Amino acid sequence: METLWFILVALMLIAYVVLDGFDLGAGIIHLLVAKDEAERRLILRSIGPVWDGNEVWLIAAGGALYFAFPLLYASSFSGFYLPLMIVLWLLMLRGIGIELRSHVDSPLWREFFDFVFSASSLLLAIFFGAAIGNVVRGVPLDERGFFFAPLWTDFKVGPQPGILDWYTVLTGLMAFATLAVHGAHWIAYKTEGSLNERARRAAARGWYLIVAFTILSLVATLSVRPQVLDNFRAHWWGWLIPLAVIASVVGMRRYQRRGHDLAAFLFSTLYIAAMLGGAAFAMYPYLLPATTDPARSLTIFNAQSGSYGLRVGFIWWFIGMALAVGYFIFLYRFFRGKVSLEEREGY
Repeated sequence: METLWFILVALMLIAYVVLDGFDLGAGIIHLLVAKDEAERRLILRSIGPVWDGNEVWLIAAGGALYFAFPLLYASSFSGFYLPLMIVLWLLMLRGIGIELRSHVDSPLWREFFDFVFSASSLLLAIFFGAAIGNVVRGVPLDERGFFFAPLWTDFKVGPQPGILDWYTVLTGLMAFATLAVHGAHWIAYKTEGSLNERARRAAARGWYLIVAFTILSLVATLSVRPQVLDNFRAHWWGWLIPLAVIASVVGMRRYQRRGHDLAAFLFSTLYIAAMLGGAAFAMYPYLLPATTDPARSLTIFNAQSGSYGLRVGFIWWFIGMALAVGYFIFLYRFFRGKVSLEEREGY
């Protein structure tokens, strides 16, 4: 049952990154591809009906993590207290930037909140990527399963690392490039005209960054934690995951060149899912490795809740997820198609 909950949490995190990732990416390139107020409103309108709903998946993943692996939840929220507070503030600032920009009819007012929206989206992408880097690299867990990590130390990977070092900064920059391209694909899919063309160009240029960061992150991960290959050696079918990564990168480029915006977006979705799924597969059964002593690492076995609670919780999780998935299917079908400024007021 603990393995099932590990998979469920991983799937919810993947759903969050895929869904909230494109509106984070839209925020990152918001000021880059939009040349006037009308185009900025089009970008905001493309994510307006869904951006806040997409964040539900982060809450759902956090709730499932708390329920299934409470020790990991307690350890992470105490050790990562400062970066988690930064993330919460960035999430709030992003929402403030979207909602308040249209409250005062002033160019300076709108430009300020557009900057808040873009800057918070960019920083969120980097912090989320750095968080994944911390999980893969490991943290200085003590004998009780807790830790404290400063925001940074000497930027080196070692037994007592900071939240930010050269490896986690690399993973943060990789997340920034990935979500920027993902958002560009979404904007291209939802818009027409010159905005569509600029979004396509941004996605095409960002594709080279994705390829470069994919190679760099693979080399860096193998140097920081060579144990990530253990599960691939033990289970041959795990190699289908890197094949999916390669196929997604090739598919993105192919459909970018053909101007098939939806197909390019779906391949960037596959890329994100394959990269995160590969990380989860490589880490299993570890939830949070220890840089101090491998025996102190938190796994699905020493951090889990009681087996009875996990079984009962799965029933309620299934009911809740059925409702959530049904709602999201309705939402995306209802707001499908290109956006225009004549549809409704706001933003």
